[in-house]
Amino acid sequence: MATNAAEKDDGLKRRILPRGLQKLIEQCLKIYPDQTNPLQVTTVLKYWLGGQDPLDYISMYHNPGDPEQNIPPHWHYVSFGLSDLHGDGRVHLADTSGGLEPRSGMGFELTFRLVKSPDAPPDERPPTWPANLLQSLAKYVFQSGNRLCSGDNIPWRRPLDGSKANNANTADIQHMLIAEDPQLPRTETPFGWVDFLQIVGVTGEELEQASRWNGKGVLNLLRKDPATGGPWLITDMARSGSVFEQFPETLRQLELDLEKEGSDLAGVNADFTFKELAKGALAVEVKSELLDPEEDLTRSISSCNIAVKQEPNEAIEHSSIGSTSSDMVNPFDNPNIPSRVFPLTGIELTLAPYAAKFLILAVKDRIRHGRHFTFKAQNMAVTFVAESVTGSIVNRQTPYAVLGCWVQILIPNRLVPRMVESFAELGTKSSDNLKIPLTYEWPEYNIRFIIDNPPPELLNQQGPILA
Repeated sequence: MATNAAEKDDGLKRRILPRGLQKLIEQCLKIYPDQTNPLQVTTVLKYWLGGQDPLDYISMYHNPGDPEQNIPPHWHYVSFGLSDLHGDGRVHLADTSGGLEPRSGMGFELTFRLVKSPDAPPDERPPTWPANLLQSLAKYVFQSGNRLCSGDNIPWRRPLDGSKANNANTADIQHMLIAEDPQLPRTETPFGWVDFLQIVGVTGEELEQASRWNGKGVLNLLRKDPATGGPWLITDMARSGSVFEQFPETLRQLELDLEKEGSDLAGVNADFTFKELAKGALAVEVKSELLDPEEDLTRSISSCNIAVKQEPNEAIEHSSIGSTSSDMVNPFDNPNIPSRVFPLTGIELTLAPYAAKFLILAVKDRIRHGRHFTFKAQNMAVTFVAESVTGSIVNRQTPYAVLGCWVQILIPNRLVPRMVESFAELGTKSSDNLKIPLTYEWPEYNIRFIIDNPPPELLNQQGPILA
């Protein structure tokens, strides 16, 4: 990627704009009529010609803010390329989801708002690191096929501006939530609709609570005060401390809501492996109790670390799983996947340390409230199921089973309190402080959970994209 310091890409001037791109630019010009030639970051080698960067352009607009709403001046970054700009199949195929209103490409573009320094000179140029950030997120979307939605959270685990993590002045803003852009509404293009999803920089504690509770709820808290983003959720990399430090009463209310209603988060992507245990394998401690290698049913997964969406209802349907949007389809809906259900006599599940904290959430804030929770990867998933969930392939007689690339584990009501007590330590420690391996097992149910690093061969096959 190269930065174009001119007012407009010369190549863009010399030709007629693609129709999809033209429609998006027209939407931006409704906000910035005096910025017909914004500064841009553009790819030198386009994606359809073999380039690595899927975004064709990222425009950088100066937004004066709104003093009456206490909204400060800031830079507004807008991507072009996640939606279908050309309509000729060079990047995106036409939407075949069957909806009455087709989406264009991925159905969204990304935006980002970065506060300007109060003492910045009038001719200050916008920093380009937000453009690199948007490009990295676009690469994840293209590589994984996972669409992003408002309310999603993205653990980034390093300063968004790329500063060194061991720097004493490292920014606290090291993660992201996704919101709807406050000024750019859904746009109809010749190739379908496009939403503008705004990336919002957040602290570790804000990400943690968004994961436990819901991203949209935390975004609403951030909107309460200009210091934490204000109505337009403007990111300030100099911000220190979370919204819960500024408004301590909100954290207490959140805890009460979680205890009463549970979490809206239906799953996360995570590294995991699982192994079938022979019947009664945990009754005595001998290694031979695992199934013989020829009979051993083992699956291994390594994937990215981005939260998946919450579901509109609690029934597990084969047409949707862990989704906030009605157009999400089952990621395992593949005609090459066998439909036969394989029951397991017992199960050993190994989770990567960074996913350990979600065990307590899955059981305490989901299963305990009669819901389900999924650890999902690109090719497989494992779902914990409460007894009251309908539509699952497991029940009291067959509590563990595999359907294609989908593993399901029934968590009996009687086991829930014991699991909550056992996993309590995971909610108080970060993954860096866990003394792994950690093992939790319940012999009478023939189930074992292990917290440990994935085997090296998994990481060599495909390491985390966003970790």
